Amino acid sequence: MDASSSAHAPAVDTTGDEALMQAFCTGDAAAFETLVARHQRGVYNFLLRSVRQQPRAEELLQEVFLRVVRAKERYTPSAKFTTWLYSIARNLCVDESRRAKFRRHQSLDAPRKGSDGDAGSAMISSIPSNEVPTDEAAEAPTIRRRLKEAVAKLPVEQREVFLLRQVSGLSFREISETVEIPENTVKSRMRYALEKLRSELGDLHHAAPEGGAS
Repeated sequence: MDASSSAHAPAVDTTGDEALMQAFCTGDAAAFETLVARHQRGVYNFLLRSVRQQPRAEELLQEVFLRVVRAKERYTPSAKFTTWLYSIARNLCVDESRRAKFRRHQSLDAPRKGSDGDAGSAMISSIPSNEVPTDEAAEAPTIRRRLKEAVAKLPVEQREVFLLRQVSGLSFREISETVEIPENTVKSRMRYALEKLRSELGDLHHAAPEGGAS
């Protein structure tokens, strides 16, 4: 890169998150834009892996930053900004999960009308136990699909820690503060998650051709 091109390179704002949030609280709209640009990708990836629906993840991303805006009058830097931000995202995911379970319960247990007009059996009785969506499986590479499925199978507590650590890049301490559990518990859940993923995906390693790709 020559001197002229480097001279026109955009400057990187190295101001800390907490300072930017405090600046936004005093009316600096540009500070908020910097925070959004800095964190929207990580938050979106966490939301997408949690709710597994792109349109809903995009809606929740907007809600996360809307709540940041609404909270600016009472914001105090008592914790790291990322901890606070991901606490908002996590709470939205928890609420979304509860709503989804309620909707599934209503949908699967609701009797359906039979061809003779009588109420039929509950919808749940007609769903094959081994049915899985095939659209993504047909399009995505095998490893990516298998990893996504394996992560989805993790217990909620382990999946949450795994996503915050591996997808969003939070430290164990930040995750501890976000989900409000001891740091040792976070590390334990992460270890169990990795063990389950290794077990679930072990065949991919063994199936890989020796000597690498030709």
